[in-house]
Amino acid sequence: MCRSIKRLYVPAQPVSDNEVRAAALQFVRKVSGTRTPSRVKTAAFEHAVDEVSAAVRRMLEEMERATSS
Repeated sequence: MCRSIKRLYVPAQPVSDNEVRAAALQFVRKVSGTRTPSRVKTAAFEHAVDEVSAAVRRMLEEMERATSS
């Protein structure tokens, strides 16, 4: 689906918040079908990017904990 999204999970290699946000932004752009939302839709777009970023960060942390166990 999003071929340009970089693989973020590499065991024992930290991922920056900027990398997580960039991947979330690309995902939301793909799902919404727009690169830049209209002024009216910007808040919803940014909220979606924040939510996806948070979900990705949680997933990566859980995967790292599972690998460490």
